Amino acid sequence: MSSKLRPVLLVAWRELRDQLRDWRVLMPMVILTLSFPFLMNEFAKQTVDFLNQFNANLIIDRLVPFSIMIIGFFPITISLVVALESFVGEKERGTIEPLLSAPFDDWQLYFGKLLVGVATPLIASYLSIGLYLIMVSRQGIALPSFSVMVQLLLLTTAHAVLMVSAAIVISVQSTSVKAANLLASFVVIPVAILMQGEAVMLFWGNEQVLWLAVVGVLIIALLLIRVGIAHFQREYLLGREIDTLNFHWMWRTFWRNFIGGAASLWDWYGRVLRDSLRRILPALAFTLLIAGVSAWLSYAWVMDNVSDTISKASPESLSRFEESLGELPDLSSLDGKLNASFLFLNNTRAVAVIFLVGMFSFSVLGVLIYMLNIGLIGGLYALFELLGLQPLPLFMAGVAPHGIFELPALMIGSAVVLYIGAAIVTPQTGKSMGEVILELMADWAKLFIGLVVPLLAIAAVIEAYITPGILLSVIGAG
Repeated sequence: MSSKLRPVLLVAWRELRDQLRDWRVLMPMVILTLSFPFLMNEFAKQTVDFLNQFNANLIIDRLVPFSIMIIGFFPITISLVVALESFVGEKERGTIEPLLSAPFDDWQLYFGKLLVGVATPLIASYLSIGLYLIMVSRQGIALPSFSVMVQLLLLTTAHAVLMVSAAIVISVQSTSVKAANLLASFVVIPVAILMQGEAVMLFWGNEQVLWLAVVGVLIIALLLIRVGIAHFQREYLLGREIDTLNFHWMWRTFWRNFIGGAASLWDWYGRVLRDSLRRILPALAFTLLIAGVSAWLSYAWVMDNVSDTISKASPESLSRFEESLGELPDLSSLDGKLNASFLFLNNTRAVAVIFLVGMFSFSVLGVLIYMLNIGLIGGLYALFELLGLQPLPLFMAGVAPHGIFELPALMIGSAVVLYIGAAIVTPQTGKSMGEVILELMADWAKLFIGLVVPLLAIAAVIEAYITPGILLSVIGAG
């Protein structure tokens, strides 16, 4: 094992030595690490003085953890320059050939660069956070609890691994340092948006959700590392000199995989679409398992957390709710709001959103949205049960008629996203990362147009013109 790790340490030491000799990287990092805690301390002091006028103690207690998270983030953004030029920078300096000709495995080269890329910003972030905590403690401001501090340090570590691993992927796929630096916004901006959500959790004091955020960020970071290793090709780094945006090649590659050599529509459905569907069968089985777990978790959560609220409700409010169910209008008469086209476009947009967010998160966010959609079914089932209604007849009348088409469409659309996330992190010998993504997008388009759209169209017609009548007859009979 030590013989396998020795090349990693050699590459890491070489990278660290080059980094320490570059004053253009060291000076901004040192200045930011030492000065930013003082700026945040002054900001916190002024904010505390202002909020003390309104007795906003809750906000004051959450301000220090927020400042710690911001302090830990900024040194990472400065150090990101090192990771962005880890491979492409050596290519421009002409030092990439000796490195790639060394008798090291690809993963050893990659992890050597990654180790220094992560360690440097983390050391700067930890020093900056420690300096800030010393200043805050001397001012008599309450420090975060031990569990919150652990969460903040883990979040800082997760952000560093996520941003550096994404930057190294960009460095491997870029042909110039300029191109890599321009693509840095696709790393910094999403993480900054992510931190806004984490800041909201901090101010709410929701520690359980923060643990989920830590796990989610680490999962995406590990997937990015896997992507970098899967698509690391020494010949690609040495042979490619310039990036060109060849729309003709992109369209030809996409169209060739979309058509699949089919001679007719029946051939396309019988052979090409069938092959694409067969490839996603393992993902489809896993999606079905996720659906069952999501429905059960939402059902259990509603039964555990909403039952007390229902039990404390007055009999008059419950009776009014049941009467309102019996007075539901004919939904099919709402031509402008609830018709087949409206339902079709809404469901199609939901599947498209799952695809878009899944593409940018290796299917993680897409699967989460899918779980939320399926979880609504289990939550509503539990709610009807707590209200004393008969949920099974209601669901058989209100969900089953169109659900037998809509739910398979949702599962297929989500399974394709899950398959894409797994395929991207799988090595594809002889194919560039762009070619792999285009082929995967063609697979999604085939299943979306060939299966998902027809199923959603049938479901929309049934939901608009058949389901409301069946549901209202069951409610009226009850």
